[in-house]
Amino acid sequence: MQVASIALGSEMETEPCSGEREDPAVEHTVSEVYQLVGGHAEVNKEPAETESCAGESENAEAKAPAGPEKSEDTGCKQQRKLKKTNSWKMVRFQEPSTEDDVLERDSSAESLFPECVTAEWTSSSFEDLFAADDWQDITEDRLLRKKVVEFGAPDTLSPTWGQSVTVEMQCVLEDRTVVEKDCRLALVIGEGDVNQALEECVMSMQKGEITLLLADSLYAYGLLGREPDIPAWAALLYQLQLLDVREKPDPLTLPVADRIRIGNQKRERGNFNFQREEYSMAVRAYSMALDVLITCGRDGGEKVEEEEEEVRDYRVKCLNNLATAQLKLERYDEALHTSRDVLTLEPNNVKSLFRLGKLQSDMGEYEEAMEVLKRALKLEPATKAIHVELSKLVKRQSGGRDIQGWKPKPAELLGENITPFLIPSKKKESVRRLISPMRYCDRQQMGF
Repeated sequence: MQVASIALGSEMETEPCSGEREDPAVEHTVSEVYQLVGGHAEVNKEPAETESCAGESENAEAKAPAGPEKSEDTGCKQQRKLKKTNSWKMVRFQEPSTEDDVLERDSSAESLFPECVTAEWTSSSFEDLFAADDWQDITEDRLLRKKVVEFGAPDTLSPTWGQSVTVEMQCVLEDRTVVEKDCRLALVIGEGDVNQALEECVMSMQKGEITLLLADSLYAYGLLGREPDIPAWAALLYQLQLLDVREKPDPLTLPVADRIRIGNQKRERGNFNFQREEYSMAVRAYSMALDVLITCGRDGGEKVEEEEEEVRDYRVKCLNNLATAQLKLERYDEALHTSRDVLTLEPNNVKSLFRLGKLQSDMGEYEEAMEVLKRALKLEPATKAIHVELSKLVKRQSGGRDIQGWKPKPAELLGENITPFLIPSKKKESVRRLISPMRYCDRQQMGF
């Protein structure tokens, strides 16, 4: 069975991206359908999702039944252009509750390690550094190399997969333009919080160690680079120090504000990956975000209830983005399950209703799809994409026979009872058959 693929939305619902095969007899607008299904990954301006289409606003949830959510989007393009990443789109993962405000990115040329300035850091060509004998290869392909500037504490273990670490780091291009700088970057190894170069290097360090790291573009930002400061295929030179190593905290032990902040940062990373069409990495990031965006289910008064509700809202956005990425990977069963998870938390989420109904229709579950799409239509009767999908569904239920096309009805005429609009009328066709012969006879009598 071939299932039509559905796009995401803007914050991660950003733009619709995949094309789906459409029934030739059904006239509809692809961009609108994609909007409702979820056009792409949203890129947070606040913690946001990425969907866009039907009409949900959100800095992450796309506007209509769409894909990954971001801020409110009103529409999706029929063909998504591959975009480079936004400037400094490395998500900051601060240690929970260590600072009240998120620090601004520091792109100044002033070094974080003034006592460790070397010729390699200030002037050596990257070609010479890749060939230098006094550098250690982190990977066998010699595309990721390090040189220890200051050794760490003796007899300490290196960080391992799943541990949380804090590093101080700065990064430059070969012309020594500073493109990344952070005095306390927190990340969990193996969760995709940063690029592969940093993760691999950190696992080779000891606490307190200061190291130079030379990374080929394949371990950094590759073909797309990172707009506007990191060109395509650019190698990077890092200087970093491992400040702290600890076990990853249990999300339930974190304050609600930290769960929301960390969860949204991971969702933003997912949106970043989605925009780069790295859908598997996007799925992983959204899944990690969902592991943090959990509710405790405890009683604690009105304030606690409001906080838990906020966590659920962000969880819905993240689930919508996850479903969109799963559709990009053609994991239709997983997208179906994820869409149902959204509706468990938010039964009237039009985007997920539309996505679920479309998937069920594509999978041949016509009765279930009809009920779901009717619910979506009652919630947003003026959304043409829902009418379009219902038209396709009616045609499929009829076995592909030519029937009168579904025509969107004005919202004010729809009311509560939409059943009449789901059954194509044959009255006009019958009247036409009666009228045609009469006119033919009249023309013969008149000698035409």
